[in-house]
Amino acid sequence: MSDTFSDREKGFEAKFKLDQETEFKMEARRNKLLGLWLAEKLGLSESEVEAYAGTVIVSDLEEPGIEDVVRKCMADIEKRGANVSEQDIRGKIEEFNGEAHKQIVGE
Repeated sequence: MSDTFSDREKGFEAKFKLDQETEFKMEARRNKLLGLWLAEKLGLSESEVEAYAGTVIVSDLEEPGIEDVVRKCMADIEKRGANVSEQDIRGKIEEFNGEAHKQIVGE
């Protein structure tokens, strides 16, 4: 009987780990999509776009949630004088959440 419980526990642990990895991948993909979109709005050159998207991905590692990403994006928008609001950023985060989920689950 203890083998059954041990097997179930291992199964739950494996599922939890897989769920955490999937969530991390989806958040990173969402942030990349946001970075690619915002790079265009900021008027970055083609050669700067991928690198900028990478900085948006990394900015999400500062704290749980999306506030670190929003802060970074808003600072970049202010610095470049782009016409993008915080509401726009939050809306795109929601939109790209769905898109990232489709892309990651579809892999």
